[in-house]
Amino acid sequence: MILYLHGFRSGPQSQKVQALALRMAQRGLGDYLWCEQLSPVPCEAIAQAEAQLARCTTPPLLAGSSLGGFYATHLAEKHALQAVVINPFVPHAGFDQSLFIGEHQMIYSGERFSFTAEHAAQIAALDVARISRPENFWLLAEEGDEVLDYRHALKRYAGCHQSVLPGGDHSFTRWDDYLDAVIERAGLAA
Repeated sequence: MILYLHGFRSGPQSQKVQALALRMAQRGLGDYLWCEQLSPVPCEAIAQAEAQLARCTTPPLLAGSSLGGFYATHLAEKHALQAVVINPFVPHAGFDQSLFIGEHQMIYSGERFSFTAEHAAQIAALDVARISRPENFWLLAEEGDEVLDYRHALKRYAGCHQSVLPGGDHSFTRWDDYLDAVIERAGLAA
């Protein structure tokens, strides 16, 4: 099973989720992907993922992009799970979370939501001080990420398997090249 956690303002309709779903369906594994619209409230998003984890009969692979990568990191550390993090959000010294505070709109559904100082505090509370099981993580990052500085991810995931590519952008433009490897990392074969 792969539990995919999408990024801030994104959703299950994202290009990465759709590409992964298609590849898994082509390999006869369509029933082994979970991705649902996560709440914009961080603790609620974690609760949604925790509820799905509780339904899993075997340990799933967590995959997450951007803020979803941050959530995947929290959950992987908490439950000793494998995780693939794609251009993940990494809180760091000097990061101003107030940049997110305010009104936002979901990219695919158009739903509007408020991100508050309380939500920013929830993210701070979910942060992982350090990666204690580097063997459980695979970082996929592109140096051309225009939203998040990939160097913060390099530091956070030091000692982890890393695939850091030149160019690209925050969407991780070479995602399709890694689909089969991500599926295989989940222990799925077909």
